[in-house]
Amino acid sequence: MVLTPLGMISLSASRTLVKSVAVFEAVKGGIVLLAGFGVLSLLGRDLRALAMSLVGWLHLDPSRRFTSVFIEAASNTTDARLWFIAGFGFVYATFRFTEAYGLWKARAWAEWLALVSGGIYLPVEVYELLRRVTWIRMTALIANLAVVILMAVVLWQNRRRHRDGVALP
Repeated sequence: MVLTPLGMISLSASRTLVKSVAVFEAVKGGIVLLAGFGVLSLLGRDLRALAMSLVGWLHLDPSRRFTSVFIEAASNTTDARLWFIAGFGFVYATFRFTEAYGLWKARAWAEWLALVSGGIYLPVEVYELLRRVTWIRMTALIANLAVVILMAVVLWQNRRRHRDGVALP
């Protein structure tokens, strides 16, 4: 066991937590990958008609501001934009899968990557939460904060073990 700012965390417990983060990152990558395929399924389709159909199915008023913005955005979306969105999603998913692999294999580069990539979102999430409190925003902030704190503790533990000459099994 190692004393950390959060108390005592055993090596096996920290590895289990890091593997949990790996699964979390892989799930995020999977969701974005599926969304990317969903975007690709819209290629060559009349997006305005699809948007109007969705608005009707949800019994929304097409004259409302949000609904009209949605229909207008669908009307102006081109196949090139759909390819760009799907491509960005595939790059993001690959990034998340790579991070998950590295965390699962206990690679230091992946722990740093998780710390930095999670930390980048924190100011935006705090700002959005200050603008309007919702459960989704609160959950996103708490999840990312937990990942950042965990990765900081794991990196701190690894540095301390390395400094003290403790071999990792």
